[in-house]
Amino acid sequence: MNVSDVMTPNVLSVPPDASVGTAAQLMLQKRISGVPVIDDGGHLVGIVSEGDFLRRAEIGTGRRRPRWTEFFMGPGRLADEYVRLSGRKVRDVMTHEVRTVPPDAPLEEVVRLMERHNIKRVPVVDNGKVVGIVTRANLLHAVASFAEEIAPSSAADAAIRSRFLATLKDQPWAPLTAIDVTVRNGIVALSGIITDERQRQALRVAAENIPGVKDVEDNIAWVEPVSGVFVEAPAHR
Repeated sequence: MNVSDVMTPNVLSVPPDASVGTAAQLMLQKRISGVPVIDDGGHLVGIVSEGDFLRRAEIGTGRRRPRWTEFFMGPGRLADEYVRLSGRKVRDVMTHEVRTVPPDAPLEEVVRLMERHNIKRVPVVDNGKVVGIVTRANLLHAVASFAEEIAPSSAADAAIRSRFLATLKDQPWAPLTAIDVTVRNGIVALSGIITDERQRQALRVAAENIPGVKDVEDNIAWVEPVSGVFVEAPAHR
């Protein structure tokens, strides 16, 4: 399987001059743990994740170390720590060195990057532009959907997935960034999160209207947006 078979397209992102609070609120609202940072020219300049907010002045989680150790750290490193602790813009806290993959990269390459660099998400870049993102959750959904299959997905399956995602892109109700889609032998497996139960039926109808689709597996969980109540995916299709 390749990256394009499992990646989440239409990636949510933030600009480098966005406030730290804006980025944090976006991740909370969309229930994601990190977002790419993209400048006005559409270029990937960094990535910001939950880990970047662990040590912040607002919540009193700055590092406390003996004063004598500061001598060995030097002013440069101490200055960097101060910026990450107290900076108000995404550019101040984001990780600048981002590992990326092209859409046609094998999933093995993504897994190798995640293991080697201890990261949870890898942006997908094509011709200098971010076209998707692969997270550990995407890989988990792929394993769950294809656990009993050995052969790679066919060109027909890839075409079904592309057409389904294109259909959703044109629909204002579609939770594009919160849904994972995999297709195997004509069976569309849907997973992720919705905030309105009526989206479930609409997603099923959109999939069933695509030629070549044999069945739709509904593994989508529902989250009540006000209370935050989480309801697991139904046990049936």
